[in-house]
Amino acid sequence: MANPSSAGTARATESQLTRRSPLSIAPLRMLDRFAEEMDRMFDELGLGFGRVGSTMGLMRWTPQIEISQHNNELFVRADLPGLNKDDVKVDVTEDAITIQGERRHEHEEERQGVYRSERSYGHFYRVIPVPEGAKTDQAKASFKDGVLEITMPAPAEQATRGRRLEIAEGAARTK
Repeated sequence: MANPSSAGTARATESQLTRRSPLSIAPLRMLDRFAEEMDRMFDELGLGFGRVGSTMGLMRWTPQIEISQHNNELFVRADLPGLNKDDVKVDVTEDAITIQGERRHEHEEERQGVYRSERSYGHFYRVIPVPEGAKTDQAKASFKDGVLEITMPAPAEQATRGRRLEIAEGAARTK
């Protein structure tokens, strides 16, 4: 015999699921769009963070970017696992490098008479600011084992001048 309390819980859960209005999801979609626009804005400023996040059941992916400057050379490295060079497009302007492409993943398997197929697709777009004086017309890109490397001559890093201040106790006034 079925437990009456579990049957009541099942009916309560079922009624909660059937009462949900399609309009109740709209605010979540608006917040999601707002978050995506903020992420895109930070990406365009070069401040984006690579991550995988779930958005309404869809996977969103942003590649990890590493930027370094050694001597007079700027190095940009993007981790793009599972992609090949034909999946990626790189554009260089005087002030930025744009890396974009599409990531596609398909998986199929059949086990014990059960066929399973999964597909995921996602477009990525990253804009990396280039330091002033970089020679973007001499930029070169290479792709190997899922890693995109971009190099270009850049001016030597300038040391910033400054000094550390001692912090005095209380308010200091000078006349």
